[in-house]
Parts: sequence; C-alpha cells; structure tokens
Amino acid sequence: MNRMKINEVANISGVSIRTLHYYDEIGLLSPSKDVSSNYRVYTEKDLDTLQQILFYRELKYSLRQIKQILSDDSFDIVKSLTMQKEQLLKKQKQLEQIVCLIDKTIESKNGEFVMTNEEKFNAFKQNVIDQNEENYGEEIRQQFGEETVLATYGKLKEMTEEQYEAVSQLELQLFERLKEGLEVRSPSEDLMLEIAELHKRWLSFYWVKYSESAHAGLAHMYLMDERFTQYYDRQVMPGAAKLLVDSIHLYTK
Repeated sequence: MNRMKINEVANISGVSIRTLHYYDEIGLLSPSKDVSSNYRVYTEKDLDTLQQILFYRELKYSLRQIKQILSDDSFDIVKSLTMQKEQLLKKQKQLEQIVCLIDKTIESKNGEFVMTNEEKFNAFKQNVIDQNEENYGEEIRQQFGEETVLATYGKLKEMTEEQYEAVSQLELQLFERLKEGLEVRSPSEDLMLEIAELHKRWLSFYWVKYSESAHAGLAHMYLMDERFTQYYDRQVMPGAAKLLVDSIHLYTK
C-alpha cells in the first residue's frame, strides 16, 4: 500500500502543511508514523478522510461537526458522498438562481427593462424558502399547520428591499448578542430579554401574527431538533442555540 509524506499530501490536495498539522493536533486526521524515519505517513484511507473533510468544509460544516460525523461508528463513506452530492446539487441550483438574477439585473441596468425593487431580491428570498422547506418543512407544518406555513412564505415573498435589509441586520444583531452572552459565564437577565426581543422582531418579519405561545413552541423545536442547534451554534459558537432557547423561555414565561 502506497504511503505518502505530509508534503506530498499537501501538494496533491492543496491543503497546506500547517493545516494538516492542525488536523492532526485536534484529532481530525491523524496519520501513522513511519517507524524508520518518524515521518507522518498518509494511507489511502487517510486520503479518503481528507477528501471527506474538504467536501464537508465546502458545505460550511465546522471542524467540530466534521469530527463528530467522521468518528461516528455508523459513518458510511458511500452514504456520506451521496448526501454531499445532494447538498451540492441544491447549492448549485441556488447559485444558478443567483446568476440568473445577476443577468436580469445587468439587462435592467442596460435599459432593456425596468426591474422593481422586489424583483432585485426574488432569488434570495426563494432560496430562503427552499432551504427552510427542505430542512424543516415537515416539522414546521406539524408545529404550526399548513396554512400558517404558506402564509409565512407569502409574507417573505412580498418583502420590500428595506424589509429584507432590516431582517438581515436584525439577525446579525441577534448573533452579536448571543456571542456577547456566551463570552460571560452568566449572562444578565436584561441581555437574555434583549436576545429574545431581537428574535421576536426577526420572527415578526416572517410570521403573520406573533404569539408568546408560538414563540415558546418554536424554542422547544430549536432544542429538540439538532439541525436548529447546529445552525445557531455554527453561526455564533457552541452553546448559542441553548442560550437563545433559555432567553425565549424567560421572555415568554
């Protein structure tokens, strides 16, 4: 079986030697040691693992998440590749929609037609809907019902340019406050209430009608579904989802 030194792996993979050393340090990809030379040597299996790491990084998974996936006893590389292909094809479709929007915007700038402010953001809003439906469609229908879900999508499609910008800024503020809360051992009650208020304001751009009970129900869904946890933990840092849930419970009690 061929064994490769770290510099050879760096050359064929495009991953720097420094990064490969780091992967070894955190236990993500630890090659064998050649007894005679004491060099790190990578087997074909190690290279397959490195390829998996790069696929997951392309899909914006954190190194912590990748390590959990690859170290799971039930990990199956063929199933993993199949899932990665599906996700990348969906990402490709989303990028094609954005490219199409760019083409239309160029045409409008050249005076071929007049593009409304709403049309400028249609592809972005449709991507939000598609991703939400793909990831959480079944769960949100069980929690809120078909009519509420469709009404929410309709409200999103009707967002103006100013509303779209405002909701994006609100989410960034929410992430900042969550990070601030996690950087101290015990966030203040005022900060937690501010976090929940920001989340409520963010929700109000999507929901037709806000209620504390529905807000609390959504928090329960965040806690029970690992995908929600991963989203907030990935956007901020580990523990963000729990802090958000605790803040919402405090706000709605």
